[in-house]
Amino acid sequence: MSKLDTVPHEILERIAFISATDSLLGPPSTMVTLLTANRQIHARLSFTSNQYLYARIFSSKFDVGPSSHRFSNRSSPTILAHELVHRFRVLNRIRARMDSGAKPGSAGDGDSVHELLFHAYLMMLENEGKNEQQLRDYAKMSDWLRAYLFEEHFSTCSKLTTHVEHWPPHNEHTSLAMWLFWFLLRADDYTIDDDSTWNVLSVLKVYALGAHKYPLTDPSWVNFLPESPQDSTHIVHYSEAHQLKTPPLATPAILAFLTLVNLKAAGTDFSSPLELPIKPESNEWEYELGRCLSLSKPEFGKGLSESFRPGSVEGTWEGIFTYTEFTAYAALLRGAPPPVLQKSVIVRHRQTWKLREHHFVVNSDSTSPEDEVAADTNPLSAGDPLRAYFPFGTQIIETRDGLEVRDPNRLAELRYYRPASISKEQKDKLADKGPQGQVQDIIITGEGHSAWGQFNLVGRVRPCDGFISLCKEYVDHDRGKWIYRGYLVGNINSNLAGRWRDTLSPAAVPGYEGCFLMTRRR
Repeated sequence: MSKLDTVPHEILERIAFISATDSLLGPPSTMVTLLTANRQIHARLSFTSNQYLYARIFSSKFDVGPSSHRFSNRSSPTILAHELVHRFRVLNRIRARMDSGAKPGSAGDGDSVHELLFHAYLMMLENEGKNEQQLRDYAKMSDWLRAYLFEEHFSTCSKLTTHVEHWPPHNEHTSLAMWLFWFLLRADDYTIDDDSTWNVLSVLKVYALGAHKYPLTDPSWVNFLPESPQDSTHIVHYSEAHQLKTPPLATPAILAFLTLVNLKAAGTDFSSPLELPIKPESNEWEYELGRCLSLSKPEFGKGLSESFRPGSVEGTWEGIFTYTEFTAYAALLRGAPPPVLQKSVIVRHRQTWKLREHHFVVNSDSTSPEDEVAADTNPLSAGDPLRAYFPFGTQIIETRDGLEVRDPNRLAELRYYRPASISKEQKDKLADKGPQGQVQDIIITGEGHSAWGQFNLVGRVRPCDGFISLCKEYVDHDRGKWIYRGYLVGNINSNLAGRWRDTLSPAAVPGYEGCFLMTRRR
């Protein structure tokens, strides 16, 4: 009999756990030594006989926080143990650079790539630190993504002659990959002297600025209350089946492009760098996960979803907007290929926004005026997307406590309240009433300035996915009116990114567009 056979089960299990989790990164490979010691040890520590041990190892190596529980509230030892095996099977495929050479959308870009990308994406949406370390430092996910998204365009070209000759693909796989690229992006990993940096920028420029090819939203931005999407994806996560809708790739492409473009040498078509925050490791992508889940639910579009936190755009924002030569952009809309965009001059200007949120909150059980937060149970009706979803003829008066809104389609005046004007007692009452007592609609007002002059801002947040639309009108009316549309990405260190476009072209057809990126003033 081996001396190990006399060790009490609890102590033997503790030895196995410490050995398996001595290093955060990688699979618990040291378990192999213990399992092969003898049959009795194997019987006590094997996966089939002790899934509780492997569940503990999973919890030590991966994040199992509030975000994870949005997928599975049970999290039994069996579920977590099997997830441990599945996670490292995926991570080892990424580490071995399997499937990274598959051309997006090709026959080789099949189920294996789908599984790999979706589970890496979900790991980042649930990330509180450990998941990112496993993907970045163990699996080398950033190398996989660069090969998958960018290398096939530039197998033989130098940075002086590089052009993307054809529009890169836009599908579910490239969307997942681009979001992962942004989640894992570190500008310090790129240098201006590296040819690969120029190659990456060339592709990102096409994705970010090719608005007529790569839409910001799905469902379309034209509808404030769109139909529920029919193309959500079936996945198995934590041993349970789920439906998930992947947001388009335009937003992370814009974020990545405007981050990396700061590395460009002086004397090119971009000016001084834009300061961007460092993304923390604590639940940063909570509302991105909420957006994916919201867009795939049967009750899609009913009330403000979990993809936007009320109050999150309040305050002062600083950033840039870019625009392309009008003649070059007109050529693109007529069917010109990507090199026309890549060769065109991109100009950018700094701007500052001061934004205020106004909330429509329903308390359907109000019986007296002092208890009433909103007497009407329906917010402002949907309107023209080129007017930030306001119906034509809407009248808005801003007061100290919020807004008085006249809806041209209804007789009653609507009241929208600033978050600070609703008392704690009222908030507690509303919270107790569930969804009926939550924020149903958000109107944003504000003002700002850029090199083009002073301007006013007014807009709304689309309930189904947190899509923000702002109408920007310069005080000097010669500068015209523009519509800014985008998403707030990130929870702690947020970026507000998307595209602006003209308001003269019909909403349903491509117009003259550029991109923008705003960060909260520190």
